[in-house]
Amino acid sequence: MTSSELWTRATADRYDAEETEMSSAAVLGPTLAFLTELAAGGRALEFAVGTGRVGVPLRESGVPVAGIELSEHMAAVLRRKIGEDRLPVAIGDMATTVVPGEFTLVYLVYNTISNLLTQDEQVECFRNAARHLTPGGRFVVELGVPPLRFLPPGQVAVPFDVSGHHLGFDTFDLVEQVLVSHHFTRDGDAGGYRRDSSRHRYAWPAELDLMARIAGLERERRVGDWDGSPFTEDSAKHISVWRKPEAAAGRA
Repeated sequence: MTSSELWTRATADRYDAEETEMSSAAVLGPTLAFLTELAAGGRALEFAVGTGRVGVPLRESGVPVAGIELSEHMAAVLRRKIGEDRLPVAIGDMATTVVPGEFTLVYLVYNTISNLLTQDEQVECFRNAARHLTPGGRFVVELGVPPLRFLPPGQVAVPFDVSGHHLGFDTFDLVEQVLVSHHFTRDGDAGGYRRDSSRHRYAWPAELDLMARIAGLERERRVGDWDGSPFTEDSAKHISVWRKPEAAAGRA
């Protein structure tokens, strides 16, 4: 049983409206180009496909896509956009759920691997990706770099958004390697704010490399964003690519 928190119907119904920036051409254009190149004409599998922010336009661009999604409510929103025959979705957790066939690309975007709240489950997620990949196939993860440099001694909170419609900050449990994202979102015209929070397990890029090695994958590339910009010590996130070796045929 996964430790991921389950997204509710209310959250799923408003998700797309609250993620318009992440669904913009400026964000999706480089994302889709990056993933299309790595799919290399084969099938792609999205872990935590959600409402289809990436999976639907990737499928419409010509890449065959399947998905795994824990929340039936999120999958229901996706299903309003595209039929099961064009983008099949298996309901289940991304660490253990298996879908038919092999894929040249498995991808996991927008920090979603952090929804798995234990190291063991994150390792199993890598193993599940390797299980689905053809030899030579790639696993791609988009994940933020933990902003611990912004924590002065004695402080456990870091703001990540301060705007007219939204206030967001993360609080950190440095022992358990867990952060809680807190959101205060302006709710309609009444002038009030809706409060939401979610738990995540943060991980450093080097830790993910070790998880990949455990799963039999080799790191191929790490960049700072979907446009291929370099990953540096100041990067707020990374896009990492691991490859299943050709010699790994039959092993997962």
